Amino acid sequence: MTDPDIKKGLAGVHADTTAISKVNPETNSLLYRGYPVQELAATQPFEAVAYLLWHGELPTADQLAELQAVERANRSLPDDIRAFIDAMPTSAHPMDEARTVVSLLGSFETAGIANVLDAAGTPAENLDRSIRLFAILPAIVAYGQRRRRGQEIVEPREDLGYAANFLWMTFGEEPDEAVVDAFNRSMILYAEHSFNASTFTARVIASTLSDLYSSVVGAIGALKGPLHGGANEAVMHIFDEIGSADAVVAWLDDALAAKRKIMGFGHRVYKRGDSRVPTMKAALDTLVAHYDRPDVAELYETLESEFVSRKGIYPNLDYPSGPAYSLMGFDTLTFTPLFIAARITGWTAHIMEQQASNALIRPLAAYSGSNERHIEGYVPDAAEVEALERPEEAAG
Repeated sequence: MTDPDIKKGLAGVHADTTAISKVNPETNSLLYRGYPVQELAATQPFEAVAYLLWHGELPTADQLAELQAVERANRSLPDDIRAFIDAMPTSAHPMDEARTVVSLLGSFETAGIANVLDAAGTPAENLDRSIRLFAILPAIVAYGQRRRRGQEIVEPREDLGYAANFLWMTFGEEPDEAVVDAFNRSMILYAEHSFNASTFTARVIASTLSDLYSSVVGAIGALKGPLHGGANEAVMHIFDEIGSADAVVAWLDDALAAKRKIMGFGHRVYKRGDSRVPTMKAALDTLVAHYDRPDVAELYETLESEFVSRKGIYPNLDYPSGPAYSLMGFDTLTFTPLFIAARITGWTAHIMEQQASNALIRPLAAYSGSNERHIEGYVPDAAEVEALERPEEAAG
């Protein structure tokens, strides 16, 4: 019998407070520091949204220019980091590559610290670390894709904004404005989403007073799973498997009969549809027109219509972002690393918020195993007997 006090998956549990984001139930809008994300995506560069998540307010023109200057100065891969990436097998999943490189960056910053408690960092140090990670992750992701394609690295350009430079480093061509705008919007939509699995992982690690890099590495590990960040990859695998709109009905019949999980639909927080989808779908529509790919839109809309009519479950952000990234030219394996590059802003904002008012996150578990039992012939020593006589002190 299930204990009614157990909330499997922590569903419905409020673990802490946060001022960073929430879903407004009245409007079904995801809010970043109070701003609806669709408004931010329509009006702001990603750098301004990063500033908002870290500081609580949108930047002034001077504050934005200062952040952009620091970000642009930290875009390049240092030679030793690049050499380490080159030593990794190109067969490695890019999520493993990104996770390992972030850990390496942290090892350079925390090497030689005498007291492990010092590694947690001051608020100013952690903000600086956050900005540096924000700046260098595009180079890590872009070079990863190019390396897997057998292409040379493309150095960053300081005359381009964040989104345009990211695309430049990935493809070696100055992107069209329509593509830059769609990519910028996707980064903003993926930047933050309250206590999701990867963010909560980052906060748990931060609550131990570990360093920011360790928290981010843990978050990347959580994001890798197909029930979280890996879902956008899974969407494109489904699109590739179906092939065209006229194959949707037969494919879906078989998938539902086999009780397959259809990735890209459903969300634990949203019951009336993911509020981010209309903004990303509009960006996808722009890309469909830009690349003259009506077949993509037809497949997208047919599968959505069929699935919603049968199951009453609506798309989440991964559903439009997968085909959008594919149209831009990103390999499917690169989709979840793009999620890292966006969510680094939300993760680091939460890490700093956690440590500003910290309590070690240590939930209880309801034991469901065997009752106490003993090894035949075992005789406890005096210290163990003494500890057993005061179990409230011995409990860990």
